Amino acid sequence: MLRVLKNKEELSTAAADIFIETAQSAIAKKGIFTVALTGGTSPESVYKLLAREEYASAIDWTKVIVFWGDERWVPLDDERSNAGMAYNALLKHVPIPADQLFPMWESNREPEEFAQAYEGLLRDELGADGQFDLILLGMGEDGHTASLFPGTKVLSEQERWVVSYYLESQQMYRITFTAPLLNKAKRIMFMVFGASKADALFEVLEGQPNEGVYPAQLIINESNRVIWLADEFAAAKLKR
Repeated sequence: MLRVLKNKEELSTAAADIFIETAQSAIAKKGIFTVALTGGTSPESVYKLLAREEYASAIDWTKVIVFWGDERWVPLDDERSNAGMAYNALLKHVPIPADQLFPMWESNREPEEFAQAYEGLLRDELGADGQFDLILLGMGEDGHTASLFPGTKVLSEQERWVVSYYLESQQMYRITFTAPLLNKAKRIMFMVFGASKADALFEVLEGQPNEGVYPAQLIINESNRVIWLADEFAAAKLKR
């Protein structure tokens, strides 16, 4: 499902509303809400909205369990940290128990060891089906999502849920959910804004299948469980 919003502000409001509705529904049905957050430029304004009283008060944060879909292998106080951004914009402003937050970072582990441990954590918390209530995703100008970058080996992973690898173009390790885990989610919400994303969004949604070049195509939309929110600038080249 694609929704085109006028600008970043309207997109952020729509995303916050979907976040709240999904959280309320999950908590009503099973007592908890499991969500995987994302980083990059797209979600920060959404997190800041959710931290405002009129939004924050709509969710029972004591029943929210937070993970991250991917991360740069840096400490939380590094300005590049996805988790650090989410803490500053949202998580330190809402009454969520600290033991229900699972950032992708530990100072005393190597990335590969940590990725294996994080997958074990997910299996413990989510069960064998590995199904999140909601996963938030952005998309880069190159069509990547999470840390699934064009041309990387992780794109062909079929078994593991979480992997680490060294991204040569950024000279750093990344930790990421794999496509098989992402595609288990009950709901996935992409947030894409800006004219710089227009070419990639067209290729991902309306172009020929080419997952190695546009990894966001790996996310499978079944029964409208994938929601694409795009502003008018990002959606400018879409024909349908």
